[in-house]
Amino acid sequence: MSKEIILSASLQDYLEAIIELEEKEGIVRVTDIANKLDIAKASVNQTIKKLKDMSLVRQETYGPVELTDEGRHMANRIRQRHNKLRQFLIEVLGVDSDIAEKDACLMEHAVSAQTMDRLTDFLCANGYISAECSNRDSENDDS
Repeated sequence: MSKEIILSASLQDYLEAIIELEEKEGIVRVTDIANKLDIAKASVNQTIKKLKDMSLVRQETYGPVELTDEGRHMANRIRQRHNKLRQFLIEVLGVDSDIAEKDACLMEHAVSAQTMDRLTDFLCANGYISAECSNRDSENDDS
C-alpha cells in the first residue's frame, strides 16, 4: 500500500520529541520542540515543513504540531527502539543510566530492524522484558 519511509536521525529525533511533548503537555508548539531539542525555531519550522510534506505531522499556520497516524506509529517505533537499547545497556551490560541514555540516542538511529528483533528476542528469552514477549512468541511460531 504505502512504501516505507526512511528517516534521517534528525527527523527521528523530531518525531520522538513531538510524541514526548504531546504526552507531557498535550499541545505541541514549535517553541516547545525548539526548547526540547535545543534548536532555533526557524530550523524547527523548516523541519516541520519536511515532516508535513511526508504526511507525518499536521500543522495549521502558527498552530500546534500534531502527529498523523503514520507519524505516531513511527514515533512509537523510534521510542520503543530507544527504550529497548537503553534497557539493554543498563540491565544487561551494567552501563550507567546517564551514559546509557546518551548511547541509546546514538544507537537507535543505526540499528536495523533485524538487530532490534534479535535484541528483543534476547531480552525476552533472558527475562529482561515481558511486555512484547507473548506477542513475539505467536509471531515466531514458525521457527
